[in-house]
Amino acid sequence: MGFFRRKTNNLTPIQWRITKRCLDLIFESSKSNFPQEFGALLRVDRVNKNTIVEVVLLPGTISGDSHAIFHLHMLPVDYSVVGTVHSHPSAIALPSKADLDLFSHFGRIHIIVGVSPFGGVTWKAYDYKGQEVLLQVV
Repeated sequence: MGFFRRKTNNLTPIQWRITKRCLDLIFESSKSNFPQEFGALLRVDRVNKNTIVEVVLLPGTISGDSHAIFHLHMLPVDYSVVGTVHSHPSAIALPSKADLDLFSHFGRIHIIVGVSPFGGVTWKAYDYKGQEVLLQVV
C-alpha cells in the first residue's frame, strides 16, 4: 500500500545569513527612527538565496511609538523579498502578538531590533512560526 504512504520531507532547513553592511544599515535606521519603530522588508541575493543583502522600504509605511504598519499591497512582484525587519523602542527584541500574526502571514525570516534610549541595540531573528533562528553575519 505504498500509494497511500505519507511522503517525508528530507530537506534540510535553510541556514540564513545577512551581510554585515545590511545589518549595520538596519541598526542605524532603527536608531535614527527612535523613539518610533522602523519597519522595512528584507531582500536576498538572487544567486545566494539564503543571504539577506538589502532592505526594501515600502511606500506608505507608518511608524509610531508602538507600531510599524506595512502596506504590503505596495510591494511589487519580487520573489527575492523573504521577510521583514522592524525595531522596538526598547531593548527587548521579542515578538508581540501582532508581530507573530505578521510572521505567520508574510515571509520566512523576520528580524526585530531592540533600541535602548542609550543608543545600544539588541536583535533577534525569527521564522514564520515565531521561533528564534540563527542568522549568521557574513
